[in-house]
Amino acid sequence: MREQEPVEWVCGVFGVATSAYYEHCQRRHDIDAERLHLRSEVNRLFTLSRSSAGSRTLVDMMRELGYQIGRFKVHRLMKEAYLISKQPGSYNYKQSTVERPDIPNLLAREFTVNAPNQVWCGDITYICAGQRWCYLAVVIDLYRRRVVGWAMSESLILHW
Repeated sequence: MREQEPVEWVCGVFGVATSAYYEHCQRRHDIDAERLHLRSEVNRLFTLSRSSAGSRTLVDMMRELGYQIGRFKVHRLMKEAYLISKQPGSYNYKQSTVERPDIPNLLAREFTVNAPNQVWCGDITYICAGQRWCYLAVVIDLYRRRVVGWAMSESLILHW
C-alpha cells in the first residue's frame, strides 16, 4: 500500500512502528546463510530419526555434533521447514482365537517335568528391528526353564 499512501500513515493505522516495517523490508532481502545451514542440518537429522525426533531430541543430536543451539531455535527451524514430529503408533498384534486341530496338544498343560530334555516347548514372535520386522523362534527346556535354541529370520519360514 506504500504506492498509494505514505508509509507513516499506513503504519499508524495498523499500529505498527515504521522502524519495524523498514526492518522487515530489509530482513526480507538478506539471506542468512548460517540459518539455512542450521535448517538443513535439522532437516537431515529429522530425516535420520524417521520423522520421530522432536525439538529436544534434535537439540541433543546437534549438540553432539558440536553446535551451540537451543531448543526454541530448533523448534522455530522445524516450523520453518514444516517438520512435524510423529511418533509411531502401537501395533495391533493378531491373536489366534482357536487352536489348530491338526497340531495335537500332547502337553495338556502339564508344565512340571521330572528330568531334563524330556519336554521342550517353543514359540514364535516378531520384533521390529530398525525399519523391518524379524521373526524370532525360541525353544525352551521345561525342566531347566532355560533356552535350548533360537533362530531369527526375516521371513516366517525358519531355517534351522
